[in-house]
Amino acid sequence: MRRVDAIIERASDGTYSIYTDADDLNYLVTGTGSTVEEAKKVFEGGYADMRRAYAEEGKPFIEVEMVYKYDMASFLAYYSKVMTMAGLSRLTGINQQQLSHYVTGRRHPSPKTVEKMQTAIHAFARDLSSVSFV
Repeated sequence: MRRVDAIIERASDGTYSIYTDADDLNYLVTGTGSTVEEAKKVFEGGYADMRRAYAEEGKPFIEVEMVYKYDMASFLAYYSKVMTMAGLSRLTGINQQQLSHYVTGRRHPSPKTVEKMQTAIHAFARDLSSVSFV
């Protein structure tokens, strides 16, 4: 099944929106909500509604697998509930002030910085997933 990026962005009013980056699909799905979870629920519901409508009309529907991806500002804003900028700075090696600029949208990270953050966060997640308690 084809994989399509579903981009998660945070709006200036603090809400989240999700949209696909696939311009060649014969349908459009979006979702918005006050949280990422709410936006995903609306987005996935819209996808299901679109599939159902196409079936009812006898039109071919292109099934895709959505791969959720955050823009940097949205990721930092959303996960700031559980990860401080100081902690992310220590984890990624990126200056705390620079991270703050990313979260406000005043600056955007370079592709090299995005890769650096992603690599560090994935490594941290792997470390966490191997934790066991007695």
